[in-house]
Amino acid sequence: MFDSVRDDIRATLDEIRAAGLHKPERVIGTPQSATVAVTAGGQPGEVLNFCANNYLGLADHPEVVAAAHEALDRWGYGMASVRFICGTQEVHKELEGRLSSFLGQEDTILYSSCFDANGGVFETLLGAEDAVISDALNHASIIDGIRLSKARRFRYANRDMADLEAKLKEAAEGGARRKLIVTDGVFSMDGYVAPLAEICDLAERYDAMVMVDDSHAVGFVGPGGRGTPELHGVMDRIDIITGTLGKALGGASGGYVAARAEIVALLRQRSRPYLFSNTLAPVIAAASLKVLDLLESAGDLRDRLNANTALFRSRMTEAGFDVLAGDHAIAPVMIGDAAKAGRMAELLLERGVYVIGFSYPVVPQGQARIRVQLSAAHSEADVNRAVDAFIDARGVLEQEQ
Repeated sequence: MFDSVRDDIRATLDEIRAAGLHKPERVIGTPQSATVAVTAGGQPGEVLNFCANNYLGLADHPEVVAAAHEALDRWGYGMASVRFICGTQEVHKELEGRLSSFLGQEDTILYSSCFDANGGVFETLLGAEDAVISDALNHASIIDGIRLSKARRFRYANRDMADLEAKLKEAAEGGARRKLIVTDGVFSMDGYVAPLAEICDLAERYDAMVMVDDSHAVGFVGPGGRGTPELHGVMDRIDIITGTLGKALGGASGGYVAARAEIVALLRQRSRPYLFSNTLAPVIAAASLKVLDLLESAGDLRDRLNANTALFRSRMTEAGFDVLAGDHAIAPVMIGDAAKAGRMAELLLERGVYVIGFSYPVVPQGQARIRVQLSAAHSEADVNRAVDAFIDARGVLEQEQ
């Protein structure tokens, strides 16, 4: 059977490579950190890592690693079950309680990933008589989650409040029973922050709920690291927060929905990714609790991350690079052409800086970029070395054209 489609698949793969859209996976031979060993050209080497979501540098923090070791001995390796059968341990309930308190929500439910969390919300909460109004640049997991529901779908232009209001009016005039506005807190390909205060104002005007995927904010955005709702002073106005344990909060895996108590209670009964997926590994839950402990005194890490971000953005702009405006640790360096972005990433790796070129379908056609992600684990010298490598690689790329 497969022989009949093999050639078609190979042709598609050839087209992907020819268009410069192939996404190679490089192998790291060390723990995730500011510096990693990457296999390139058959030879391993230490390079600066500027493409991880390890915003606070906690992925290899000794206290987090120690907590994981202790949890492995106490709680075991895995649950071999789902939550409602025999997959709930005390450590899971403790983490849900801590996340609820940290995020200012009434309750929290854990998932194996934030992709699953977003996949489990919409179908559970919304039916054919409801409406979901989604930002055009929301994460793929939100898009896929919405597709699973029968709700009427509206999409508004990125951070465009006039368009959002128009879609809310349309949904209301269409007789929608429930209306849910959903947005990324920080848009992962651009580093832009959603205008949550204005979104909440419109939600209240049109009797809509608000959901925020804050995966690229929780831990380091806001005065206490509680994410974009804290940054905008709307923690008490957000109905649903989804997020991940796999970025700033230790970098492992796992996701959550923190929300109104009734929403979480319904998700426990009806959310398919929760009911039919294995429980989050207890070692991750325990290590995440240690991360939350560390966040209570992580002001210096957030300050260092902010300083590194400001330094990189200012030096790159002074050097003439097109860096999307903002002050988030995601700093996209716009290249435009997919093949050039891929080649630039190769040249940077040769110069000891590990970054990735992003192209279609991850970003729109013609908007290829290198998404640089700063970390508190980087030193000032690391940041300056990365900028110097960009300048040098650009010169080589220009000579090759």
